[in-house]
Amino acid sequence: MTVKTVTIYTDGACSGNPGPGGWGAILQYGKFKKELSGGEEQTTNNRMELTGVITALEALKEPCIVELWSDSKYVIDALEKGWAKGWKARGWIKPDKKPALNPDLWERLLELCEYHTVHLHWVKGHADNEFNNRCDELAVAESQKFRK
Repeated sequence: MTVKTVTIYTDGACSGNPGPGGWGAILQYGKFKKELSGGEEQTTNNRMELTGVITALEALKEPCIVELWSDSKYVIDALEKGWAKGWKARGWIKPDKKPALNPDLWERLLELCEYHTVHLHWVKGHADNEFNNRCDELAVAESQKFRK
């Protein structure tokens, strides 16, 4: 059985930090493309970045090879450099003895990264990548739904 390779772009946005937030994701497989988005009334930018990645990975119905593109250094570095695994191993405590933020989301993301084979790619935000820019549009639109 051949493992599918899926390309995923994600982005998060927050108006105020914390404040109303949103996330957007684009999943691509061959000629198929799916857009996902959502938001929360009171959240942080980093929670939205993580939620976008998690929701996109959860949308895959079988183990896949994933080419994940994100403009979040928080997400990319914590996975690529092993920070998140280290936080988990220390009971969600960072090396400086402060609690790691968003352990609930990191726990889920680490599980998904074991299920899928995830290749991480950082993309410069608000630049010339059409898919990252579209994810940003989706995320901002979701965050604006919560403005009073």
